[in-house]
Amino acid sequence: MASTLLSIQVIPKTPGGEDVISYVDKAIEVIQRSGVKHQVNALETTMEGELSDLLEIVREMQEALIEAGCPSVISQVKIAHNPGGISMDKLTEKYRP
Repeated sequence: MASTLLSIQVIPKTPGGEDVISYVDKAIEVIQRSGVKHQVNALETTMEGELSDLLEIVREMQEALIEAGCPSVISQVKIAHNPGGISMDKLTEKYRP
């Protein structure tokens, strides 16, 4: 079982003031390529895994957006860490039909 849940919201500054969605999509692609369990929500994406792996993905997301032309990126991150194990499914199962 994973030890960490990490939720991230990226807020890229776009080069010409254009819409941020295509840049957010690039950040989500980094998560998808990583293979970690994740859930994309309206305002943030939650990943499930080991803390060091998830923090590496955050770093890769930042770099991908800078490489895509963003002059700067703000990321808001929330971390729930439990060495005994934690999962998105367990925390949300009572809210699922």
